[in-house]
Amino acid sequence: MIAFAEEDNLEGEDGEEASVESDEPAATENEPTDATAAEQTDKEEEEEEEKLKPSPDAESSILFVTPTSTDLPAGKPVRVLVGLTNNGDKNFIVDTIDAAFHYPQDYSYYFQNFTVVKYDSVVEQNKQMTFDYVFTPSDSFSSRPFTLTVNLNYKDADGKVFQDAVFNETITMGEPDEGLDGETFFLYVFLAAMVVLMIVGIQQLLISFGKKKHLLKPKRNIVETGTQKADVDMDWIPKQSHMKKSPGRSPKSSPRQRKRGNAENA
Repeated sequence: MIAFAEEDNLEGEDGEEASVESDEPAATENEPTDATAAEQTDKEEEEEEEKLKPSPDAESSILFVTPTSTDLPAGKPVRVLVGLTNNGDKNFIVDTIDAAFHYPQDYSYYFQNFTVVKYDSVVEQNKQMTFDYVFTPSDSFSSRPFTLTVNLNYKDADGKVFQDAVFNETITMGEPDEGLDGETFFLYVFLAAMVVLMIVGIQQLLISFGKKKHLLKPKRNIVETGTQKADVDMDWIPKQSHMKKSPGRSPKSSPRQRKRGNAENA
């Protein structure tokens, strides 16, 4: 069998070339779309970065009220006052205040997000306003370092959004104050027992000292002197009834003698 090879038709080559040429413009059309998407992404990133910046016409401040320092107790409410001063010619509208705990080595890692409080308050030109914000750290974060951020979110009259990190520092959480612990309680009980024992010992010492003093005190002989007085008038008593004093013991009179003496007196 004999096989014959034929050359490709030139028209086919033209068709392929035409098809190749038709593919190149399609590729060039996709390139602008990718560039546009990249530009849009860059613009969004720039806008996000702009939102994180505070306004040059605003001044912010923060004051820790409870507690009065940055030594925050775990599990206890923390109260802060955030102030905003408007030095520009446009009003500011304070939208929200939020706070969070970040990992000190990685700011993008969050440990705890606190409540976002919405205010919607207007700070007029050359005016200042203070906002009360309260958050409660978890009691499991005691004795650990964290980066605490408190953000003030506001916008101007034209709708341009600003964000000011009024506090952004690394702090160490303190242990929760649980009040009277076991060791302190037993210490107070021991001190109270020692005081009671000292009082009882002093009381017993005073009692024993008083008894010894009473035993050493000499006894006095008490002599009854009767009711004799020098100014007593004895004239109204009959002379027979006067009793004579005798140095010795007078004998007792018998009943008969007493009757006789009564008859003589009569």
